[in-house]
Amino acid sequence: MAEARVAHHFPDAATQHHASLFGMWLFLSTEVLLFAGLFVAYGCYRFVLPEAFVEGSRAMHTWLGLTNTVVLIASSLAVALAHQAAAAGANRLAFWLLCAALLAGVLFLGIKAVEYVEHFHAGELPGKWFHSPTLKAPGMPIFYAVYFLATGLHALHVGVGMALLTWAAVPAWKGLYGPGNHALVENAGLYWHLVDLVWIFLFPLLYLV
Repeated sequence: MAEARVAHHFPDAATQHHASLFGMWLFLSTEVLLFAGLFVAYGCYRFVLPEAFVEGSRAMHTWLGLTNTVVLIASSLAVALAHQAAAAGANRLAFWLLCAALLAGVLFLGIKAVEYVEHFHAGELPGKWFHSPTLKAPGMPIFYAVYFLATGLHALHVGVGMALLTWAAVPAWKGLYGPGNHALVENAGLYWHLVDLVWIFLFPLLYLV
């Protein structure tokens, strides 16, 4: 276990830790604004094209979306436990919990890829590429444009979150975390929790409502 390295412009490790958390929360607030704009667009298009959004939602593979929801919730639990382990100095446990969260992220993206392939073969694509023979409601190309934009942007954030978790796992493997040195895994965990929270909103909006 190693002491936290304090940058020259911080008086002590505690101040540096609080500053890093504050910076992460500021960054997460911009991410919330990004997805809030997406949800507003969803609401506007759903108001204008209700039939398309109902028909599109019914065409979704709900069980795949539900599976991904369970996967992400389990990954958030693993990340939360990894943070607790890192703060207690249980570095090996923190490492394997972060690895479990990473595997969950891989599983999530794999399931999403399966969905995308099925949409592609069914002609359920955004905009001018839409050519499904079964979905006939006016505005279906708009629904799939919203669907692919929302889920694609979220998948990108999952990838970024996995990179952060990998970064946080390296010090755990080296045994560097402890009571005064766990800001990296905490900040990576906060980002991952936001990614999971966004999906918890996307799942009912796109698959159930």
